[in-house]
Amino acid sequence: MFEQFTPTELLRFCEVAEANGFTSVMASDHFHPWTPQQGQSAFVWSWMGALGERTQQRFGTGVTPPGYRYHPAIIAQAAATLEAMYPGRFWLGLGAGEALNEHIVGTYWPEAPARLDRLMEGIEVIQKLFSGKVVKYSGKHISLESARLYTMPQTPPPIYVATSGPIMSERTGRLCDGLITVGAADTKIKMLMERFEKGAREAGKDPSTMPRIIQLHVSWAETQAEAEQNALQEWPNGGMPFPKGDIRNPEDFEAMAKFVHLDNFKNRVLISPDLEAHRAHIQHFVDLGFTEVYVHNVGRNQEAFLAAYGQAVVPQIRWATQEAVADDR
Repeated sequence: MFEQFTPTELLRFCEVAEANGFTSVMASDHFHPWTPQQGQSAFVWSWMGALGERTQQRFGTGVTPPGYRYHPAIIAQAAATLEAMYPGRFWLGLGAGEALNEHIVGTYWPEAPARLDRLMEGIEVIQKLFSGKVVKYSGKHISLESARLYTMPQTPPPIYVATSGPIMSERTGRLCDGLITVGAADTKIKMLMERFEKGAREAGKDPSTMPRIIQLHVSWAETQAEAEQNALQEWPNGGMPFPKGDIRNPEDFEAMAKFVHLDNFKNRVLISPDLEAHRAHIQHFVDLGFTEVYVHNVGRNQEAFLAAYGQAVVPQIRWATQEAVADDR
């Protein structure tokens, strides 16, 4: 999370993560932190070039909204460049965005349906540019005049879309390469999966081959009290049980953080010193069908967390591909 650490610290953490068995990095694309106390918010696109040099991990944005801070053509150019530099390692995560980061350009912040429409137009523009051809585009929200990407990878990077609703989940399956979501009730997860698979099949794709990605927030520390304090102090936004897309300023989140209690983190952030509980938590979502799990430990104790997970959690997760190999044997 770029909101919590300097970019130099994050590079070091990624090296430690790689040494402990983590194979891919999801990097947040924010202009502001959630709360002033978090203290950072570096430019992720500069940082990912450095990450490509420092590690062999896969990486992508979690997530970038097209059409506000960035015109989709600029996102397409940045994504194509990273994939050209690091073939097979970069993936492009896109989403509808939040006012916290996107209001800074001074335009009207639209309602949710319009944000989804703008996202879909952005995806269409990016995909057209990934063809390597000259593209013109005139949509309701986005325009493009005679643009072509000259620096192109051999294969365009995959586009994964963050979604939490049925309509966008189905669109993602139909139009894009993979799904990103966050932890939720099993019934909602299954609904999103079903709609994603439906959209994929309608487009003639095999959904079983398409990445399904989940981001999980956890608070691990050596004691329960420390894990609880980390959640309350470092990631109070994780305990806010309401939509956050229309809130503009870190100071507003800071004011609301005063009303967050431990009970608010239930089913949103796993708070526990028990590494077996963490393993079971992740395994549950793998068993629901997710092919990639990105874990965010909300505390500042990143290196201790990475070492603990590397020893007791990462090696113990059983993936569907592993089970298939075992069955073949």
